[in-house]
Amino acid sequence: MKKILYTLLVVGMASFSACTDDLNQYPNIEETSESVYANPDNYISALAKCYASFVTAGQGKGGEDPDLSSNNGYDYMRCYFNMQEAGTDEIGSTWIEGDNIGNLTFLTWDAQDPWVADMYYRSYYSISLCNEFLKNSTDSKIAGFTEAQQTAIRTFRAEARFLRALAYFHAMDLFGSVPFADENLIGSAALPERWEAAEIFEFIETELIECSAEMTDADHTDYGRAPRAAAWMLLARMYLNAATYNAGDHYSECMTYSQKVMDEGYMLEPEYAKLFNADNHQRVGKGQEIIFPLVVDSRNVVSWGATTYLACGQVDTDYGPAAATTGIANAWSMFRIRGEVPALFDMDNDDRAMFYTDGQDQYMDGGVSDRTGGYFVTKWSNLTDDGSVASNTENDGVDIDFPLFRLADAYLMYAEAAARTNTNLTEALSYVNELRNHRNAAQVAQEDLTATVGAIPYKFFLDERARELYWEAVRRTDLVRFDSFTTDKYVWQWKGGVQDGKAVDNKYNLYPIPATELSANPNLWNDNY
Repeated sequence: MKKILYTLLVVGMASFSACTDDLNQYPNIEETSESVYANPDNYISALAKCYASFVTAGQGKGGEDPDLSSNNGYDYMRCYFNMQEAGTDEIGSTWIEGDNIGNLTFLTWDAQDPWVADMYYRSYYSISLCNEFLKNSTDSKIAGFTEAQQTAIRTFRAEARFLRALAYFHAMDLFGSVPFADENLIGSAALPERWEAAEIFEFIETELIECSAEMTDADHTDYGRAPRAAAWMLLARMYLNAATYNAGDHYSECMTYSQKVMDEGYMLEPEYAKLFNADNHQRVGKGQEIIFPLVVDSRNVVSWGATTYLACGQVDTDYGPAAATTGIANAWSMFRIRGEVPALFDMDNDDRAMFYTDGQDQYMDGGVSDRTGGYFVTKWSNLTDDGSVASNTENDGVDIDFPLFRLADAYLMYAEAAARTNTNLTEALSYVNELRNHRNAAQVAQEDLTATVGAIPYKFFLDERARELYWEAVRRTDLVRFDSFTTDKYVWQWKGGVQDGKAVDNKYNLYPIPATELSANPNLWNDNY
């Protein structure tokens, strides 16, 4: 049984009401922060709310008693997944009109798009929760508690800084230059100032380096909480993509922090499918592959987004496999994978090729909404290791954690950074081939790591990351890094809204800050929108 951190009955943390200036939205606390944080036992519950804000949409089951009144009302990870995947080669969301996802799918969004707005406000809601926690966990605030209580709260404080950095990273990666507010702005009448992406980068970098020193190691981290290696993983990912944030070349730092993760005692999982089933909580921690999961649990953390969205959305029993084969009560009939990604696999010799192809065309020649085109993905399963159904997904969602960071990504980040700097190529090749050996995929040669294919240097890594990490909400970021998201260096079906795909305006490398937010805060503006 899962050991759950995330109690949703968070003392004193009442839901937010929606408004356009979310940076100044702080919890409308009925008892007041002063009374809530007077009790040291309440700190873990307040921290739990910070964690849960990434996978739940409200205080109650499945998002009941919502935190925000927003366009769609969905949780953070449902929004983030769509922002990272919907417009890429990794997914075709066939329920275009019903899910209002056409503009994301065809790379034609604007500042009025509901998914764009929801993601923006979700990011800043999580930031605001962390700010409130940090304001009330300073050394002076906790000075009256016992030494043991103060020690525990300082660790909680480090985790809150990590979670805030995570939300700021997503905001920077998706929106570029964004408003900044920390705990010092709480109660101020001042509107948040716009920070350039490079400034946000520097803030996140400092926060992660500092907070990681106070977070627990792989040996001592409770399930569901972030260890120091999670901060290192986020640093490595940010360093790998630093040039896209106008922050310069940080490949050496990417290698350093990827190596720190690899030295922490995690191990690659030999059965790829077990990373994404209902027992994947058993693959978390030292000696396992998953470094930090976002917990989804049918008893305590029910979500209609996150992995419930993925597991139920991938099933379409009119055309695909029976829902019961992946432990799903009913099919949502939403998702396919576009044909270009299966084309990257040796389908018979790679455990990661988890596709159902019977009766399906590989490509979506009839359009994204044609449910006969595109293979089905069977990667996410609500079955346990012994084949039992973990939960009734119709009533309670799935029991699958979302593996936000796992060791395989550290291997690939290190190797890509090594290839781009022409350093440590022997080690880079060994990491790539060790990973591929665990996935029963063929070994590659050193020249594969540095080759330019078509117009794309180091294309092996763009392809290998698709093979290893498809539907794990990293694809848009990877495509942007390879200058392939908006350009004609790489096109896929229906990119830009045409069957053969086309380049689009490079402004679509970033999303716009929502128009409602621009109206509320004159310090903000969008470039190119």
